[in-house]
Amino acid sequence: MIDVDDWNELTEWWLEESADPAYQDEVVPLFLGMLPRVGGHVLLDLGCGDGRVQDLVVARGAMVIGVDVNLELARIASRRHPVVLNHLPGMACVRDAAVDGAYVVLALEHFENSSRFFREAARVTCRGGSLTVVINHPVYTAPASGPVLDTTDGELFWRFGDYLTAGRTRDLAGEGTVGFIHRPIWMLFTEAAAAGWSLEEVREQGVGSVAAVRDPILAKHRDIPHLMGIRWRRL
Repeated sequence: MIDVDDWNELTEWWLEESADPAYQDEVVPLFLGMLPRVGGHVLLDLGCGDGRVQDLVVARGAMVIGVDVNLELARIASRRHPVVLNHLPGMACVRDAAVDGAYVVLALEHFENSSRFFREAARVTCRGGSLTVVINHPVYTAPASGPVLDTTDGELFWRFGDYLTAGRTRDLAGEGTVGFIHRPIWMLFTEAAAAGWSLEEVREQGVGSVAAVRDPILAKHRDIPHLMGIRWRRL
């Protein structure tokens, strides 16, 4: 389990990750393409980090309240936006039906209890409100999954690993490691439906053209799902 102290030690790693060109070239366009019209709405940014995604949503006319577990990142974001320090996926600091929607960008993979996340997001969101999620694609995050290169012809294949069940992995993060929780698509959709969310749109994408030009190895990943965007409506 990733606790508060772990994330406080990952501040520099996250700032470097979110400043990576791939974040701007791949993650941000997917998120903005999934986000519904939000002008005049009040939204929660769950796992807001340093607030850079909040900047983008506020620019679309919304009021955004950030929620994060990392004290230093919350301090950075709070220089521009309201931020609540809270251990996600809990949202006890927010009353029932208080917001018009919520979103989470590359953070759900770190939440210990995704079922609770969907229930809490539904509790604090008014009927008809939205939930927008961008995650590392579950095909990509499954334990023991990864690329397999055929050295005879250079063709790239994908090993699916333990995709069909939930699992955990740890990746390098600066001088330490960060944990990821893998959940197959069926699990996410079932948990969301049980919490009262109606599926509205799904997008999947591999490595985009910008990254493919920049890195010939990544160019071989263009047909392998890397990211997934999902939007639900509150019933």
